[in-house]
Amino acid sequence: MKPNYWNKGKLYLSKNDKILKSIINNYPKEHLLINKNYYHCLINSIIGQQISVTAANSIKNRFFSLNKKINPQNVLKIKKLSLVKIGLSKQKINYINNISEFFITNKIFINKIEHYNENEIRDKLIQIKGVGPWTVDMFLIFSIGNSNVFPKGDLGFIKAIATSYKKKIPVSDIFLNRLYKKWSPFNSVATWYLWRSLDPLPINY
Repeated sequence: MKPNYWNKGKLYLSKNDKILKSIINNYPKEHLLINKNYYHCLINSIIGQQISVTAANSIKNRFFSLNKKINPQNVLKIKKLSLVKIGLSKQKINYINNISEFFITNKIFINKIEHYNENEIRDKLIQIKGVGPWTVDMFLIFSIGNSNVFPKGDLGFIKAIATSYKKKIPVSDIFLNRLYKKWSPFNSVATWYLWRSLDPLPINY
């Protein structure tokens, strides 16, 4: 599902940032896809941690082929050896199981999650071992549909900024804050296009 803010965000960023305008124009028919299956989105984010988009997509396809219905209850029944065989590390398997247990025991929160503000969602999800600020950022962008997430902890995002804006890594906080203000309230749109400028395939969680 295309975010309802997407076209407005593209226009806003194109008017305010010549470099982003050039990147946006390279992908006229592409856009972020919102995944309203909160469980799947978090699992996809765990799978995608610290690996390439291509590698993540390959593992995701194998993971979702393990059972006709991927839900917390069924995932907890999958043998660890089967998960290792599809390319998941033991650490990521533990994280996925932690998320599965969280969804089983926090159904009221999950069912009403869109009624909570960003900080409340962060505070709750960060309690899951394996879910850090980066994973929550991905969840806010790709599942909740927050238009203004700026994932400073994402190495690909920082690399894209350094490449497009001709900056050295680490990019200074002063420059990052300047971009955040310049792109607000559409930092999620800017982030997605910067990712796209580096990756052969669109990122989706």
